[in-house]
Amino acid sequence: MKTIFETFATNEGGRAGHVVSDNGAIDLDIRMPNAKGEQEAGTTNPEQLFAAAYASCYAGAVQAVAGQQGHKDLGDFIVKSTVSLNKDEDGFFIEVILDTYLPTLSKEQGEEVVNLAHEMCPYSKATRDNITVHLNLLMDE
Repeated sequence: MKTIFETFATNEGGRAGHVVSDNGAIDLDIRMPNAKGEQEAGTTNPEQLFAAAYASCYAGAVQAVAGQQGHKDLGDFIVKSTVSLNKDEDGFFIEVILDTYLPTLSKEQGEEVVNLAHEMCPYSKATRDNITVHLNLLMDE
């Protein structure tokens, strides 16, 4: 195994605390959303941070797979990661929806890229068989 790079972030105070990344790019107050699901201005929560990280990592895998498949122009492609915090009788768990918009690809091409990217993405590998991840290919009407 070869480590490409590593980074760290430090949290003080948990879900009512503060998180800072090693380079200071992330320097945020952590708060739970209110009862209506609204996030206090200027704050974030672990699920938002995970959604941002997963969307970014998966989008990179989409680009890599598309390039391997010979699709050089993805246009203004988008990956939206929706992370939900759920609770059942066993406790809390998260679930993810990855919506991918690939405007320059056909449905068949897009489905192949989306599925192969899910196999390649380190976040998908880390969560495989641990959480439910739904893959959606969004197409123009």
